Amino acid sequence: MGWVLTIGFPLLSLFIFFYLFRLMSSQTNLLSDPFLQLPDRNSVRVVWFTEFAGKEHTVTYGENLDRTAIARTTPLTRTREDSKSEIGRQAGDGTVFSQPTVRSIWRHEAEVTEVSATVPYYVTSTTEDGAIVRSDEFTLSATPAPGKPLKILLTSDHQLKPMTAANLQKVEETVGKVDAVFLAGDLVDIPDRASEWFDDRRGSAFFPALQGRADYPLEKSDRTTRYRGGALIQFAPLFPAIGNHEVMGRFSHSDDLNSQFSDAVPTWAAAKHLTNAGVDLQQHPEKLKDASFNSDTYEEIFSLPNDELYYAVTFGDIRLVVLYVTNIWRPPGPNRRGRYQEDSETLQQPEKWGYGQHIFEPISEYSDQYNWLMEELNSPEFAAAKYKVVMFHHPPHTLGGNGMPAYTDPIQAVDRDPQGEIQAIRYEYPRRNDYLIRDVVPLLEAAGVQLVYYGHSHLWNRFRGSGINFLESSNVGNTYGAHVRGNPRPIPPGVDENRDYVALGDPNGLEAIVPNIAPLTDDRDRPLPYLASNDITAFSILDTGTGTVSSYRFDTRSPDSEVVKFDEFPLISKLVKSP
Repeated sequence: MGWVLTIGFPLLSLFIFFYLFRLMSSQTNLLSDPFLQLPDRNSVRVVWFTEFAGKEHTVTYGENLDRTAIARTTPLTRTREDSKSEIGRQAGDGTVFSQPTVRSIWRHEAEVTEVSATVPYYVTSTTEDGAIVRSDEFTLSATPAPGKPLKILLTSDHQLKPMTAANLQKVEETVGKVDAVFLAGDLVDIPDRASEWFDDRRGSAFFPALQGRADYPLEKSDRTTRYRGGALIQFAPLFPAIGNHEVMGRFSHSDDLNSQFSDAVPTWAAAKHLTNAGVDLQQHPEKLKDASFNSDTYEEIFSLPNDELYYAVTFGDIRLVVLYVTNIWRPPGPNRRGRYQEDSETLQQPEKWGYGQHIFEPISEYSDQYNWLMEELNSPEFAAAKYKVVMFHHPPHTLGGNGMPAYTDPIQAVDRDPQGEIQAIRYEYPRRNDYLIRDVVPLLEAAGVQLVYYGHSHLWNRFRGSGINFLESSNVGNTYGAHVRGNPRPIPPGVDENRDYVALGDPNGLEAIVPNIAPLTDDRDRPLPYLASNDITAFSILDTGTGTVSSYRFDTRSPDSEVVKFDEFPLISKLVKSP
């Protein structure tokens, strides 16, 4: 009996240890699966998030899982929840968070080096109390060598919209594990609202949807189907472009985050207001950002080359050039602060003006970004790439509503009465000054760019002009329609349609191309040159093995239906020999 007890106590102690270990682990979780960033020739970065600072965070990797990389931990500085958050017990009704409340989140990034093949990996985080939390096992690799066939997901405008999880799930089911994700902006709706990135209760937050851990109930035709998204970015690097929904406006401790998001003003206007209020901006430069706009949360979440919001990388046979091309979205309608006018109630209060649909980062000729782009287009890396792809958020060509007004700095026009009192403030956008069409596209044409990919209007359409394929594949979650035939865009009040404001078609003059495999049709059985639906969602795949971009659609009203390839085009035109 004594012999049995002698053996039994160590076994019992071991059992208790493992029980407590599992109990502690089950009570503490990672806030996200790991995802991949910035692959290099023999390395890649692994990033994940927790709600604890922890003592140690590591990546275990290698063919035999025998190597370890230590992560660097940094806090997110602006992530908050507020009365409109959908998290836990709160359904956007302010019952838990009555005002903006800081949510402490830590980011962990480890650089995995000497990677010469695809190898397994997992991440581990240890809490301050010693509990160990481990992810599932995934695979990673460095930048693929030139010549290796790749399949790249082209996606945009997720914003927790209703069809996003279904869309990404169908990507994985149709294509399998993609080799990279190119995301043309508008990742979430309100960038400082933490739950939109990680754990929104509606089931389609950004990271869960791209990691196959969403749980979104989509109701269609009296039937509810739950979609999990696609397990994509644990295995493939994500390359994002900044959209207008990655930019927060004026900071406040009391206003809800939606209000702060929509309250961005130009930095020059903020500087003027602060100076008039007696603020010394040389002594307090940080106040300028709080009083204008910032993209801090976006910059803190992602690993961006050289910490820049516009960048270029080589990935296999692709040279990807990512630009910061976005402006604040303002409503087009009259009698309120919008893209074409100021609210009539605030005409005497400049601190409440919105200054129209102002651009966040200049890209006009001779701006810093324009000069950088010229250098990049003349670089050896760009010249050597087989496929030259440029990605940004705002559309140069579109049938959608966000193609109007022109992408240019708004010109303020002030109407005054005979006594000098302001009667109205209007904003004009001369189309001849469109920076994308006037300044940027000619550079891309001359450099031999084959694909310009963008989003923002929540539809699918494509165009071709001067050798460039223009693709907008952003009908991921929902749509606001295409402006053709009987569906004109809103134009400024009191202004008839003219050369500056185009109500129908592409404002910049290209004809949308009808999908060449299986286009949708209208009620008269005419093929449509677009996909704009709240029931049918689309995604696109760039295949470097075949040199094509293929687009697919899925009808969420029929969950058991097949995914349909409806369009495909080559990136490089085949030369036809003369007889």
